[in-house]
Amino acid sequence: MIRKTTLILAVLLTVVSCSKVPLTGRRQVSLLPEGMLVNMALTNYQEFLTENPPVPASDPRTRMVRSSGERISNAVNQYLIDNGEEDRVENFQWEFNLVENEAVNAWCMPGGKVVFYTGILPVTQDENGLAVVMSHEIAHAVARHGNERMSQQLLLTLGAVSLDVALREKPEETRNIFLMAYGVGGTLGTLAYSRRHELEADRLGMIFMAMAGYDPSHAVEFWQRMAAQSSGASPPELLSTHPSSQSRIKAVRDFVPEAMKYYNPQ
Repeated sequence: MIRKTTLILAVLLTVVSCSKVPLTGRRQVSLLPEGMLVNMALTNYQEFLTENPPVPASDPRTRMVRSSGERISNAVNQYLIDNGEEDRVENFQWEFNLVENEAVNAWCMPGGKVVFYTGILPVTQDENGLAVVMSHEIAHAVARHGNERMSQQLLLTLGAVSLDVALREKPEETRNIFLMAYGVGGTLGTLAYSRRHELEADRLGMIFMAMAGYDPSHAVEFWQRMAAQSSGASPPELLSTHPSSQSRIKAVRDFVPEAMKYYNPQ
């Protein structure tokens, strides 16, 4: 069974290898229909907000989250349209919320549903720091990293079945895979993005925030604060399965000159 699944996975990887991530050009594996993932996202997003009521829109913290999200998503949408890649966000209806939770975390589901936890705000400190995280999470969604992770896990766990079959025959297991793939909950989950995905989201995120008028060099300062946050203790959820702090900071710092080419001061 394992050998059969591995063979099927290899074939599918070959078939879909023509898909490429915007800007980086990396070939990727996205086996699942984005439309179905968007529908799953909407259902689970609404359930999450029912269980975790958002901080009111009148709260200055919520206004900051939404202001940053709208600036960055608008810049990303325009870039994709200008470069003939608007299909990446054709099913997106961006929405940005803040919930009371001490976890150092944030996530973005397919369809552009973004949630920040109040626990990350002391680390972001201001809108520039918040923009680093916002652009990073938006980058994950635009690059369809969650689709890649969920595709792999569904194949390994349930075999070569379609998403609708998985939902029908093993709804709870499929839902859990979805939630973990997109980092929903108190942590980024056991299916947290790979090192390759994280570094790609860092780079895309820096470009996206630059397009929106945020200085991408703030990414270096943010990840330095995240490293300090984890010093002498268990790492924050946002770092638990990500690249090591020092290697990440170096990679981010080295990429600043490239990201600055997209900088559009406002």
